[in-house]
Amino acid sequence: MSQKAVVIGAGIAGLLAAAAMSRAVPEAEIVLLDRDVLPSGPANRRGVPQGQHAHLLMAGGSMAMESLFREDVRKRLFEAGAHEISLANGMLAYSPDAGWFRRYRRNGSRMITCTRGLLDWVVRETLLQQTTRLSIHQAVVEGLLGDAQRVRGVRISGADATLGSEVEADLVIDASGRGSRNIEWLTAIGVSAVQQRKIDSGLTNATRIYRTPPGAESFPLTMIQANPYSGRPGRSAMVLPIEGNRWMVSAGGTRGGEPPNDTQGFLDYIAGLPHPLVSQLISGAEPLTDVAVSRSTSNVRRYFEKSPVWPERFLVLGDALATFNPAYGQGMSVAALGAHDLFRELVRSDVSTPGLSRRVLLSAARHVDTAWSTAVAMDVLYPDVRGEKATIADRLAAGYARRLTRAATGSFNAATALWDVTSLKAPASRLLSPAALFATLNGPLLPRTNEPPLQPSERQILQRIMRGSEEPHGSR
Repeated sequence: MSQKAVVIGAGIAGLLAAAAMSRAVPEAEIVLLDRDVLPSGPANRRGVPQGQHAHLLMAGGSMAMESLFREDVRKRLFEAGAHEISLANGMLAYSPDAGWFRRYRRNGSRMITCTRGLLDWVVRETLLQQTTRLSIHQAVVEGLLGDAQRVRGVRISGADATLGSEVEADLVIDASGRGSRNIEWLTAIGVSAVQQRKIDSGLTNATRIYRTPPGAESFPLTMIQANPYSGRPGRSAMVLPIEGNRWMVSAGGTRGGEPPNDTQGFLDYIAGLPHPLVSQLISGAEPLTDVAVSRSTSNVRRYFEKSPVWPERFLVLGDALATFNPAYGQGMSVAALGAHDLFRELVRSDVSTPGLSRRVLLSAARHVDTAWSTAVAMDVLYPDVRGEKATIADRLAAGYARRLTRAATGSFNAATALWDVTSLKAPASRLLSPAALFATLNGPLLPRTNEPPLQPSERQILQRIMRGSEEPHGSR
């Protein structure tokens, strides 16, 4: 029997949900709805508020994404200029509370870096080549058709005449992102009192694109992490390699310590961080854009899986289910893992099987829990954080995370546990495994280092950049 799915939102969560449906049920018709006119290439768009800032696709999310396509999406991304970064040896990371993380010759988790526009475009093009039964329409979803027992479609406006004002479907997937009105839609059909939790550190992101200095193409991803334990606003920055031989330089600051949006203020902000490395790197790099700023960064958790009533044939995935402070780089991976859960359930059973929506929600919520614990454990510590107060569990998690981070700067066992969880390759319980627990309690095996662990060739690159910055070449 022919089946039809409506996916709300054409961001990563929506694209991967559509990929899960097309891979598991090849004969299904898929209608993808989005407010925006989608760009014809790798470009930013209005409906992705963090699109101009740093994005990381963690190892867990990358593996989940790959499982949804017949084509090699990672290969396509790399051919388009994306980078693969090893957490064990491909980055320089500084914690003001613990010093520089050491780099290891052994392999660790890997993440993919590129612009959000490139990632969306490559995934969308791969999806369109995977199925001929997908149509994309610009439309605004106004509500759900159905009742508290079953959703049977959506009400829309602003769509082309071929769709009309109502779209019937066997399955509706909300992947419409941070701005989703799903609680309003559910209330209108009799599903109310969904529990929510919000933690907002007030993070502001400011980003500028630079041309990678000649000879610095192999320089590691570099980050100065924020310090949530100082009692002051968190301040951070990173230099992220992206496609087109460019660096994406993102600065972040929590409430009271926000980076400015003017060029000189941006440079001064980065120069005032606890370590000068990021400032030194960009001192000799050519700026290609102005400074872009956004503030859509709060952690919001909607506990749909705990609702006593849930309609069949309706799912919520990605940021529409939970949003995280983007500083931790886990949102896209959580969306990918949720889409993989949908794929797995569709392979096991039919769309019409009772309880399918609830089972997918429960599975997706486990990935949300892992990312939520990482983000909230840090964000609750910043001054003037807003939303619900930190629980005892939050404080305990934050205390353990601090000891683990310190240990990870000089202990491979502690570092791999931290990488496995932040990469969403393992649940938060991985941090309590015997090896991780022993390493955390014993602390780092090597002393703290306040200088970056640069290889000789990297030190030469840095010196050339800094020498070049002393030559007159115009405003940076």
